Amino acid sequence: MNLLTDRLKYEASIDRPKMKGPNSSKIIVWTTVNVELWNIIRPMPRNALPPPMGNQLLPNVPNWSWHEYGNRVGFWRHLNALQSRDIRATLAINGHVCSKYPRIAEAALEAGWEFMGHGYEQQPQHSLDNEDAEIAAAVEEIKTFTGKQPIGWESPGLTETENTLDLLKKNGVEYVCNWPMDDLPTTLETKYGPMLTLPYPLETNDIVIHIIQHQPANIFYQQCKETFDRLYMESDENIKIMAISMHPYLTGTPHRIGHVEKLYDYINQHDGVIHMTGEEIYHWYNSEMKAGQT
Repeated sequence: MNLLTDRLKYEASIDRPKMKGPNSSKIIVWTTVNVELWNIIRPMPRNALPPPMGNQLLPNVPNWSWHEYGNRVGFWRHLNALQSRDIRATLAINGHVCSKYPRIAEAALEAGWEFMGHGYEQQPQHSLDNEDAEIAAAVEEIKTFTGKQPIGWESPGLTETENTLDLLKKNGVEYVCNWPMDDLPTTLETKYGPMLTLPYPLETNDIVIHIIQHQPANIFYQQCKETFDRLYMESDENIKIMAISMHPYLTGTPHRIGHVEKLYDYINQHDGVIHMTGEEIYHWYNSEMKAGQT
């Protein structure tokens, strides 16, 4: 199946059907916190320190430790910032985190967060020896830990092979985050039926802002605020979804977490804001689409 011509139908934003937000809301805010397992014997997915003299040396202790700080410290700052504001996030979780970092998984489960598959360990879909088995293992570990089938998926690095969508649908996944192309959900076709893609962010993503663009700490607040302001204004025409993606080793650090707290305080000052998980958005959107067809 061709990734574009067979899977995706073009639809202009001005032609999207008008939808009603839950509880008369104007804008849905969807927060994703990404918790990952980086294997110290593999090349690191990202580096805070460049390789010495350009040579990638393994084990990469400082950059693995940089990430590990997020799991040991940064996650708990994110959890506190969101819980204290009555916000439930979607936890994009490598399946193996459930057994390797059970303290994190337990806290997220207790907080009522949605668990969304994020691979088994943090490595691109293209590097897997058996993609189907890896997806199945991630889904099964999350299901075993939570007692619930995860219906959402974000591939590590948003990577997909030409088979990923079909294999995800085969393994019970109903929505993905790998196609950041709209402010509302969109339907993709798979061999096993339709798959929804939710508006996962690039521009309001701390990896893009701080690691790729190398922006200072305050820019996360500024860029997210300006995104919210525009979407909030446009929501007079049709409801919008603002997605925010965070990683504990980035915005969970001491010099950045205050800007996260400031952002959510700003957002919550506005009327018509509702915070939802990806699963809640999935069910709301499908319900609205069915209602519009009757």
